[in-house]
Amino acid sequence: MSETRQGEVTFKGNPVTLVGPKLKPGDKAPDFTCAVGLSLVKLADTTGKARLFNVVPSLDTGVCNTQTRRFSQELTALGDKVVAYTVSLDLPFAQSRWCTDAKVENMKNLSDVHDHSFGEHYGVLMQGLPIPLLARSVIVVDPSDTVTYVQIVPEMTTEPDYAPAIAALKAAAGA
Repeated sequence: MSETRQGEVTFKGNPVTLVGPKLKPGDKAPDFTCAVGLSLVKLADTTGKARLFNVVPSLDTGVCNTQTRRFSQELTALGDKVVAYTVSLDLPFAQSRWCTDAKVENMKNLSDVHDHSFGEHYGVLMQGLPIPLLARSVIVVDPSDTVTYVQIVPEMTTEPDYAPAIAALKAAAGA
């Protein structure tokens, strides 16, 4: 049974339980298995550069849409020095459609629908909702798979703090 944490986040003002550990800078990035199309991707498949994991409940909602577009804009200046992933429980096909419609080309999608291992291992799987969702969060992992930045947004209907996340990504990339 996975660890659970209560009182850390709310969804529309209502407390929600998170499943998994509370990651902090210095922790080794946990492994995961996410879907990209009909293929599975693990942490090892993402290594080599500093990574931004933009975690959202669903790309088809207003705040998630805004958050992902904002990170896409911020990442333009970093070019190929970093890799960014949007992680959600949306199906891979919905993620791909959203990115095409939004013209977001510099972020890759990871769907945690396979086994929720990203959500559970990174401590962002929300429990107790009618459907499983991931808590809005931003995680930066350096090229050696060490977590350097974590923000789990306290209220799911609000945006993350972009500037510290981008600063952490730049530092992890040596940019």
